[in-house]
Formats: sequence, C-alpha cells, structure tokens
Amino acid sequence: MSRNIVTSFTSLVVLAPMLALSQGTPPRPVPPEPQSNQNRPQPSPQTQSPATVTPQTSHPDVPSSTIIDPNQQTLHQTPRIMGVLPNFTAVDSNTQLPRLSTHEKFVVAMHDSVDYSSFLLVAGLAGRGLYSNTIPSLGSGAAGFGRYYWREFTDQVSGTFFTEAIFPTFTHEDPRYYTFGKNGFFKRATYAITRTVITKNDLGTNEFNLSELGGNASEAALSNLYYPSSERGFSNTAKNFATQTVITAAANVLKEFWPDIRKNIFRMKNE
Repeated sequence: MSRNIVTSFTSLVVLAPMLALSQGTPPRPVPPEPQSNQNRPQPSPQTQSPATVTPQTSHPDVPSSTIIDPNQQTLHQTPRIMGVLPNFTAVDSNTQLPRLSTHEKFVVAMHDSVDYSSFLLVAGLAGRGLYSNTIPSLGSGAAGFGRYYWREFTDQVSGTFFTEAIFPTFTHEDPRYYTFGKNGFFKRATYAITRTVITKNDLGTNEFNLSELGGNASEAALSNLYYPSSERGFSNTAKNFATQTVITAAANVLKEFWPDIRKNIFRMKNE
C-alpha cells in the first residue's frame, strides 16, 4: 500500500459523516414464541449443549468469539468492504476473541494479501498511477501498467506482513481492529483514529502500537529497493511513512462505521 492509495480510501471515508444521521437505535430482542406441546407427542429428551456465539467471518480460521455484554448491540463486520477492500482484520463490536498464535497472524496476513479484493485494489491503483503518469520513468501502455502493478502489489504485501504478522509476532500485539460501536459518532471516530498509535496486545490490554508504526516505516524503507531513483531517499521515505499512517487512520474510520454504512445506507443484511 503506497503513494496512490490515499485517494481510494479518502473517496470511501467521506461516507462516514453520513452516519451521524443514519445510525439507528439498536433493535429490541424478539421474545421467543410460546410452543404448545400439550397435545403433541413428546420427542425423546436430548442433551442440549450450552449456547455458543457464532464465530464472525472477518478473517480466516477465526477462533470462537464471545459476546462481552449481552445487553449491548453488536455491529457485524464483513470480510470485504463494498466487495473490493479487504477487511479481514476487523472484529465485530462487543466481541472478544482469543489471542492469535504466530501461525494465525501469518495466515491472516497471507489471506489479506492474496484475496481477490487485494488484486482488484492493486489494479485500480496501478491504473490510476498510469493514467496520471505519477512516475514518468515507469512508462506507459501495458508495460507501464505492469511496472506500476508489481510495485503497488509489493507495497501492499510487504506492508501487510510487516504490520499484521512480522512485527506483531515480536511485539506480541494483536493486529486486529476491534470495532468500538458505541457512544456516538465523534467518540467512535476518535477511537478509530487513535488505533494507529494504540492497540491491544496478546493479553488483551492496550499499549503503544509499535507494530503499525514500525511496519509502516519498514514498508516505506523497503520501497527504496524497487522504486526509481526519483522516488527514493530519506525525504520520500518519510513522506511515504506519513502517508501510510494517515491512510491507516482513514481506513480505521471506514472499518469502524462500515457496519452502520452497510446497514443504514445500503440496507444490507448481516451475512
């Protein structure tokens, strides 16, 4: 994820303020209908297992989740935003998940990198770079598109693995985004933005988000190996790091309000 992605996220994040008017009240639970079994043959007694929470599908191989407060509304995430933006690290609101093992962190990063939506996003970014001639030395036409594409793809994959797998393994941090889902638009937006510098660790407590910031810095530094000389150097690396950090904050806002957007604006039902 790199220099051109800002436009893609910004165009989507503008939907978030609409939620100040569109957030509905939590639905009231519907009481179960009484069953009349007096005149019906009774089935043989069966041992019922305790009620369990259906695991969310925000990322592959998700462990069993638990609801924190049964009286609080749960906002459900989807694996992709609008079908084209990977959203596998987003966790439903009011939900607690077990810690991820090192293997699971790498599985999440891999899935986030090679999902079809990731390829579509990279293709869009490469096309925009080609159209606007962002880096003239990369050329034009099909060959130019290919040069933009593999660099954008490398940006995305390296950034994803640095922030979701490699750094979280060493820092023992949780790379997932836990949806806040309560206390109004501004508190939720503030929470989302601050997740760039605050995250949960494997023990479930908050700490400085070294994985995100260190991962973004590593991705920016690595890009010096494969971008033209005009895009290298300390100044461009610092700019790339700052841009990626802003993108992360904007993406978190979009993740936070995506359940509201899909429900109250697009009228989509939970998957």
